Amino acid sequence: MIQTMKKIVVIILLLLIILTGFSIYTSKNWLECSYYEITSDRLSHDFRVVQLTDLHNSVFGENNEELVSLVRQQDADMILITGDLLNYDEETTEIAEELIRSLAPIAPVYVSYGNHEDVYEQRYGTDITAVYEEAGAHVLEYAWEDISINGQDVRLGGIYGYCLPERYAIENNRKQESDFLKEYQDTDLYTILMCHMPVCWIINGSLDAWDVDCIFSGHSHGGQIQIPLIGGLYAPDQGWFCGKEYGLYDSSDGNKHMILSRGLGSTEKIPRVNNIPEVVVVDFRGK
Repeated sequence: MIQTMKKIVVIILLLLIILTGFSIYTSKNWLECSYYEITSDRLSHDFRVVQLTDLHNSVFGENNEELVSLVRQQDADMILITGDLLNYDEETTEIAEELIRSLAPIAPVYVSYGNHEDVYEQRYGTDITAVYEEAGAHVLEYAWEDISINGQDVRLGGIYGYCLPERYAIENNRKQESDFLKEYQDTDLYTILMCHMPVCWIINGSLDAWDVDCIFSGHSHGGQIQIPLIGGLYAPDQGWFCGKEYGLYDSSDGNKHMILSRGLGSTEKIPRVNNIPEVVVVDFRGK
């Protein structure tokens, strides 16, 4: 009886090891799309957006052809990349540049900074905006453009920062962010904002405080390890088992939204587990 129980335990342990190994492999090498639909009476034309984030110099197929092919299949009107294309401790920018060059013929590519772009510039003295724009992207960092997407006029902005509600931004010496947001939101156009850091939008009340129709974020890496029935293990700035590592989040009145992507790569010492790299696809529709 004891020997039988030992064999069962060994078999279970081996199965767990195999499943974990398979999950680590798929969480590094596979790709999947997540689809969302946002409707608003402020929109009169439909359009589709693809979001990529947190590549961290990852490669899916030669020259990221698998990733590019998956994006191409989505027939998007615009591609948004919300930061951390590269790693601040790797001097190369070639992977990020090559991806932008491959995506640019598919649809207009807009990029905002993540913490890795910010630190990279400080470490190597490289103008990342110039690098990305030379590759074919429009870089929006503390900037916006009023553009037309499939006949729909929108204001598209980008900012790397926490974007606290104004009062707390001033108290925490982040007035530059609140000044930008006050100017950015001063429009009758539908507003879309690329903002790498999600925590203040979904934890600190910024989704209600600022007049932004839709925010695209990353940074959380889907909680790094997704535990069945529990959720993500840890998200930067949000801590352990925060329960808000990816997905669609709404303001209290339901009229404003934030899309938080699990992203594509990671720089953490612990690998992604049960957390397949994600391409986000959002269909915007008028009511």
